[in-house]
Amino acid sequence: MLAQFTIVPQSAKLPHIQYVSGTISAPFPISNPPNFRTFNPVIKCIKCNEVSGIAKAGQVRGKQRYHCKYCNYYFTIGSKPQTSPTSTSKHHATILDIATKLKISKSTVSRALRNSSEINQETRNAVLKMAQQLNYVPNYFASSLVRRKSYSIGIVVPELITNFFSQFIIIAQKAASLAGYEVVICHSNENYSNEMDVLKRLFAYQVDGILLSLSSETKSLDHLQAFEDAGVPVILFNRVKNRPGLPKVLADDYQGAFAGVEHLIKNGYRKIGHIGGPGNLQISKDRLRGYRDALIKYSLEFNPNWIVYHDLTPQGARKCAQTILEQPLDAVFAVNDPAAIALIIEAKKRGIHVGPDLGIVGFSNDSRSEVIEPSLTTLEQPIEQMAETCIHLLLNKISDPQFSLPATTVLKTMLIERCSSKK
Repeated sequence: MLAQFTIVPQSAKLPHIQYVSGTISAPFPISNPPNFRTFNPVIKCIKCNEVSGIAKAGQVRGKQRYHCKYCNYYFTIGSKPQTSPTSTSKHHATILDIATKLKISKSTVSRALRNSSEINQETRNAVLKMAQQLNYVPNYFASSLVRRKSYSIGIVVPELITNFFSQFIIIAQKAASLAGYEVVICHSNENYSNEMDVLKRLFAYQVDGILLSLSSETKSLDHLQAFEDAGVPVILFNRVKNRPGLPKVLADDYQGAFAGVEHLIKNGYRKIGHIGGPGNLQISKDRLRGYRDALIKYSLEFNPNWIVYHDLTPQGARKCAQTILEQPLDAVFAVNDPAAIALIIEAKKRGIHVGPDLGIVGFSNDSRSEVIEPSLTTLEQPIEQMAETCIHLLLNKISDPQFSLPATTVLKTMLIERCSSKK
């Protein structure tokens, strides 16, 4: 016989559950029905309406709680989607948004965005059009969690005022981009504490590698230990310190300084002073050695009183210029162009004719060195070669952890003769 009955009375139905009612054939007496197993209702996410990704997630106030893996939302039967003051604000579109709009699966959208051959052109075009309408951009952070690779590198420089570091960043960023890598740029503002802070952030961002030029205050490299322990390659450039296992890319500071002082000597200058940099930096030490050895070679006086040191800041450069002009000198070799330019400006204020009365040579070929009056003789650092070399070595190490980086890569400098060193 046939028996009609409703599984759940209409008044007892709960929202967001699909129920079944109808006619069931039963070849048994109604008075003695068998034990039926309870039908499992279909649970639908109250936020995104998905049904296949729902899982039980404990009890809340005696009610069963569920979790939707598609939208990462927790809910109970009968609850309403929670809203917040920012829920109506715009948010970054996701693959789920595209899939919902087009009524297709997330995996189909993902494959279409990756130009997979499994997706026909019509579907792919629809996905790309919808992605454009929603201003969808890939979530690189989420992708990096899957690939365990962020395809990003950090570049930390001590300052962005001088031409050297700004040009280095431009060239390095272009080279990294061609290899599919993003660049995160930080500067320490010549402060060791800032340097430690930005490196901690880059470590937290899980960059794949670091290019670092040290601040004028940096005396220890202990803050790089976390990168070493995690297998994240770090390459020092330009401003470096010697530490076993830490590769360096730099200009030939010693030979460049030697050539600059030798140029002054050959042009007839005899009492040559030096504006040096912080003693904790290798470039300061190497350029000082080059200055001293050139004087020794030509049997000229090496007088420690003719050497002043500055902290590589504009204020320090001006102070050093004022101090060194108190000495009985006819020429000065400066550790960098900003110091040499500050010396030119101070000498002109005092009525000193730069060139005939005071020869000046700088180091780096800053963009201002050619336009200042008189133009500055300087040693040109190979910025383009240095930036490209750093990126090349770093990406090789990232791609192959077994790749052996050279301990030190030294690049040649070039003397550029201008008016400041002509008697």
